[in-house]
Amino acid sequence: MFKKVYTQQYPFDYYGTKPRYHGRHVLNRHPDGLEKCVGCELCAWACPADAIYVEGGDNTPEERYSPGERYGAIYQINYLRCIFCGLCIEACPTRSLTMSNEYELALDDRQQLIYTKEQLMAPLLPGMEAPPHPMRLGDDEKDYYAVETQEPLQQGAPQSTANVAGRPITGHAIEVGRHGARG
Repeated sequence: MFKKVYTQQYPFDYYGTKPRYHGRHVLNRHPDGLEKCVGCELCAWACPADAIYVEGGDNTPEERYSPGERYGAIYQINYLRCIFCGLCIEACPTRSLTMSNEYELALDDRQQLIYTKEQLMAPLLPGMEAPPHPMRLGDDEKDYYAVETQEPLQQGAPQSTANVAGRPITGHAIEVGRHGARG
């Protein structure tokens, strides 16, 4: 209450945003340059404002845009409708779609606020090759998405006693009857 009010002089004093700020969307790439988007359309289904339009296309051996069977042939985000909620980011199974810290999206022409796939794609970094090209990180799409391989359990090796939440299973049994589970 007794602090002096500070007014930021926006065009001249520019302060960055916080790291988790929800700004403009970015479609990411794999380290070899292939697109992470597989055209599943889950982001479009999750969008409450109906701001995302995706059409999937099929990869061929001659033209490969992503490591899977499909890729996002047409990808558009209408920033006139987007409410920057981040539900599309949570719905993406391949972590293809992320949000940057860019927030200066004001334009004079409404048509320019419909971003296409070319505008949303992350830039090619050194060592990346522009798609379409064959897979470089492995022969199978699992080589692109597998973080680490797990060794199979050996015969007689103790198995995990943890449930889905990672907590150890207690020793008491669960009694199941006609009135449901009790334990």
